[in-house]
Amino acid sequence: MLKAWAKPFLLAAAPFCLALGLVLPLVTFEKLYFFSDSPSLVTIIAALWTSDDRILAALVFLLSVACPVVKMIGLAAEAMNAGRTDGKGIVHRLLPLLSRWSMMDVMLVAVVIVAAKTSGLASAFTQPGLWFYAASAIAAGLLQGLIAKS
Repeated sequence: MLKAWAKPFLLAAAPFCLALGLVLPLVTFEKLYFFSDSPSLVTIIAALWTSDDRILAALVFLLSVACPVVKMIGLAAEAMNAGRTDGKGIVHRLLPLLSRWSMMDVMLVAVVIVAAKTSGLASAFTQPGLWFYAASAIAAGLLQGLIAKS
């Protein structure tokens, strides 16, 4: 009974949460009680690109945007071919590799928040974008587990 609605729900929820996680603010930094900044992942990548940190911007884009999007596409393909038993497709081999990097951005933002709080220069608070990004990674992991069992 649970599997009947869980796969379609997770298949829709994971990319929806990923999209929100990319465009909503990840963290708010407050400096001197007057200045605050609430960047989203997309604005962070754009700021890195425009400040001539293009290699870092490309790396963040690949790990934060491209890998999760490819993983979502792969999960959708796996969900459509759940009855196949050969397991020799490129998607079947690529998904476990992409899954290893699923929570990398959430961990990096957590490290930045701890660094900001312990430095005393700024206060940092999580925002909805981080939670939606984490929910996307968790939903994708659950979906991958459901697909593997079927």
